Amino acid sequence: MKNIAVFASGTGSNAKKIIEHFKNSPLARVSLIVSNKPGAGVLEIARNYEVPTLIIDKERFFDGDAYVPQLLEKQIGFIVLAGFLWKIPTKLIAAYPEKIINIHPALLPKYGGKGMYGSRVHEAVITAGDAESGISIHFVNEVYDDGRIIFQVSCPVTKEDTPETLAARVHALEHAHFPRIIEKLLSENK
Repeated sequence: MKNIAVFASGTGSNAKKIIEHFKNSPLARVSLIVSNKPGAGVLEIARNYEVPTLIIDKERFFDGDAYVPQLLEKQIGFIVLAGFLWKIPTKLIAAYPEKIINIHPALLPKYGGKGMYGSRVHEAVITAGDAESGISIHFVNEVYDDGRIIFQVSCPVTKEDTPETLAARVHALEHAHFPRIIEKLLSENK
């Protein structure tokens, strides 16, 4: 069985879906929630599902051991970024090659990169007048939103859309597809 660590900075809606998806799975389970924000909603979700947590410090994450020893001690075999806003340091990427994935709320390579998250992405899509948006699930490398794309799915953008209405549609795609794609990746790489 693979142990998954979910890194999240916010409310944790994707983390919750992933925990629930793997709750009774023989393939994998969420064994650790990692957050850089002590007050993040994802930590409450972790408590409710009895998933251990790790609060990380910026200096150690970027200039220290990137918490690799703790992840290895917990036998983490796969890392999922679900609304985690820090760039992943090279030490962590080197310890988990092709074993760290991220979800992005747009069709990469458009609307990716530093500072492109949450409503900023949806505002940019609407401002550009794009006819569609969606989600991208990709491997993580040293550059924000630049790793090889694993999966994309789109949804329409209407003239009436606001960043909030588009976000709701994109979140529905995330919740429907992210756990399933994680499971597919893990089953292909047993």
